[in-house]
Amino acid sequence: ASTTEYYVQHQGTVRANAVYVLDEHLNIVGQLEKIAPDESIFSARFMGDRLYLVTFQQIDPFFVIDLSTDKPKILGELKIPGFSNYLHPYDKEHIIGIGRDTKEIENGRVQQLGIKIALFNVEDVKNPKVLDDIVIGDSSTYSEALNNHKAFFFDKTRNVLSIPINGDANSLKESSSSKIFAPDYNRWSGFYVFNLDKLDGINLKGTVTHSDEDSRYYGMGNARTFYIDDVLYTASEEFLKMNDFNNLERINSIKLENTGKFIEYMEDEILR
Repeated sequence: ASTTEYYVQHQGTVRANAVYVLDEHLNIVGQLEKIAPDESIFSARFMGDRLYLVTFQQIDPFFVIDLSTDKPKILGELKIPGFSNYLHPYDKEHIIGIGRDTKEIENGRVQQLGIKIALFNVEDVKNPKVLDDIVIGDSSTYSEALNNHKAFFFDKTRNVLSIPINGDANSLKESSSSKIFAPDYNRWSGFYVFNLDKLDGINLKGTVTHSDEDSRYYGMGNARTFYIDDVLYTASEEFLKMNDFNNLERINSIKLENTGKFIEYMEDEILR
């Protein structure tokens, strides 16, 4: 799946999206071109013989594309406000997306809003829909999970999702979702933990604070979540915090040197 961008005189920048099927010799044997003209691919997820594709320029088309043959074809699409930077499988009929909410403003422009988590139902491939969504904060809110899938934690056996969040509680703006959350402090950094399943949707389980000072905290650049037995661990560059997995009550906390090397070491050990 690719986005091509080129300049045409008297027309300006032109974008084109396409999906190509290659054989074992890397020869193109099938293609689907001119998908969402003038938009860009923001995320793609290949699952079996399907491709889930999100493009964005003014509004977020979510495409379901058939890859069961060498000739890919669009089975269905959904246009909603916002976009997903990352798509994660829940099961064969549901996809989790994380990105940003958006709204249209004057002169046809689009304003980016808070961090948006959406649960897509793709059981009916011709009519995909949003089963539930949640928006956190506003345009100043940030999550490393937008750009690094390792910061996104989801455990299907417990239906728990966790992402790092850095946000300003006093700048909450209008959102397309009825479920809106913001931290309790003016400047807050930590983790938002959700219960997520296809029956009850997305619901806030709680938060784990790593910094609640009225200043910018830059220690969330390598934020990660993991668990051992019934202990949920959240790691930033300065803290390793341990909370009860079921109710998020604090168990313990370790102050680290502000180097981020702990995260690198932890990932190396996991790979081994």
